[in-house]
Amino acid sequence: MWPHGPLEWFPLMWIFPLLFLVVMLLFLFRGPGRPMCGRRGMRDREESAKEILDRRYARGEIGREEYQRMKKDLE
Repeated sequence: MWPHGPLEWFPLMWIFPLLFLVVMLLFLFRGPGRPMCGRRGMRDREESAKEILDRRYARGEIGREEYQRMKKDLE
């Protein structure tokens, strides 16, 4: 039932290099900053300080004068 000679295993020998190639391609082309094992969406992109400041001003957490001063500090 099982192959006994070295040439009888030949058809199965392509599996290991193919699996190695697939793993290497996944590792190389997974994209910058993306983890290998999922967890997408947890940190799709980081917010800039300007975006955070704008959001705080829009919510009314900081006043106009403080917003202008902080905005100038960021420039």
